Amino acid sequence: MRLTLQTDYALRTLMFLAANDTVQTIETIARSYAISKNHLMKVAQKLAADGYIISTRGRGGGLTLARPASEINLGAVIRAIEDTGNFVECFDPATNQCAATPVCGLKHIIAEGVATFLKHFDQYSVADLAPNRSNFRAVFGLIDD
Repeated sequence: MRLTLQTDYALRTLMFLAANDTVQTIETIARSYAISKNHLMKVAQKLAADGYIISTRGRGGGLTLARPASEINLGAVIRAIEDTGNFVECFDPATNQCAATPVCGLKHIIAEGVATFLKHFDQYSVADLAPNRSNFRAVFGLIDD
């Protein structure tokens, strides 16, 4: 399974915030990863709407984690960002046009694979993404606390 760019950016954002105790701007995060600020803004909006981060507008504003990194489950984040419910056409009975559906075993195999994939991420939290905050911060040339 391949994660979308949106999920990649979401996980990078959460990792960056977990490694930094201070408010971080979208511009700083985008520049640090050399990624699109516009795409990152959309991701931040989704993360804020889902309660993973706090987004504060205006002077002195920016992003912070909404709760401790150890309490943010990676599997939950991926489920919130990714559309894993309709991984293939036959997963959605309303739009399924596949003639093989009644006799096909692929749907169940894929469903089991997706569940196993997500279950693996359920074992980890955002805190696991940046276990050594000093080293993480050093990579980006950030001043250590």
